[in-house]
Amino acid sequence: MSLRHTLKTQSESPHYTPIFSATVRAKTTFLNAQAEALARSLTNMSQRLRKLGLSLHVILSVGWLGAVIAFLALGLASFSRDPSLTKAAYLTMAVVGRSALIPLSVGALVSGIVQSLGTKWGLFRHHWVLVKLVLTVFATAALFVHQATAISDAARLAADATTLALQSGRLHELGVQLLTDAGIATVLLSTVTLIAIYKPWGAVGYVTRSLKVFLAAVTAFIIAFVALHLSGHSPHQHNH
Repeated sequence: MSLRHTLKTQSESPHYTPIFSATVRAKTTFLNAQAEALARSLTNMSQRLRKLGLSLHVILSVGWLGAVIAFLALGLASFSRDPSLTKAAYLTMAVVGRSALIPLSVGALVSGIVQSLGTKWGLFRHHWVLVKLVLTVFATAALFVHQATAISDAARLAADATTLALQSGRLHELGVQLLTDAGIATVLLSTVTLIAIYKPWGAVGYVTRSLKVFLAAVTAFIIAFVALHLSGHSPHQHNH
């Protein structure tokens, strides 16, 4: 008699105790419980990673805004009547731009994109995310351009300038530009921060009137900013 026939006969007997079946059910229940526990663990880990990503993005964004405000303070200090303070302000602006503004801007941009792709907001699902992305990209690009031109030029001229040259001429024009740009950057990054907090305008597909007005204002500002720098009225253009 085969083993299969024997097991079948025993299972059909009224005196049969299904030890094997009970063992299988117990193992199945245990494996299901383990799978559910693993799923909960992965979900919690995913939530922790999202929170960690959000925290990193907030730290980098706020740090960027803080560095811009510090740069603004240095811009004001560059107009001091004390030549040593003026020179130190220009030299420190170059250090802040190179060591703080550039890394923080790139970090805020990259972490923001990753955070959007990894959450329900998405990168192209909501107007506030798209507007925030465009403003951040514009601010980062403008920063790279100014770091390579006006900021570097001002630091170089300040390092070689005499006391009289620190208070007048091209260096003074660069100081005005840097102070103005720092003020604009402060307003721009503050706007980006407010957009991230209030999340206005809803999902992509429906354009509200307030969004139209905001986009028109931003577009006009960007066009004016680019036109001013390309027309030769920007101080660093006069050196060429």
